[in-house]
Amino acid sequence: MSDQNVRNAGFTFFGITGGSLASGLMSQEATSSGGGVPSGGPTATLQEMGARGSTHSSGFTSSGISSGSRAAQMMSEEARSHGGGVPRGGTTSTVQSISMGGKGGRR
Repeated sequence: MSDQNVRNAGFTFFGITGGSLASGLMSQEATSSGGGVPSGGPTATLQEMGARGSTHSSGFTSSGISSGSRAAQMMSEEARSHGGGVPRGGTTSTVQSISMGGKGGRR
């Protein structure tokens, strides 16, 4: 289900769908970072997953983040860099939210 949720949000095999949640997230992220979308950020991560159809294999599932997965490693690294917590609107929380059918943790 999470792969379909990512595609439904507008992250597809063919790129980001205009007028979608994905395009809004991309616009917001580009504006906040001075005009570009940073590698490793929510938009880039979700688009990579949408193009590959690989949220489950990355560890972002409809039941949460899988232990020992790439998602768990991302969450751990993000928590360390933010003093122990995963920030709302960060890469991990946004990707997990959208993979579960949510709208992401918009900043």
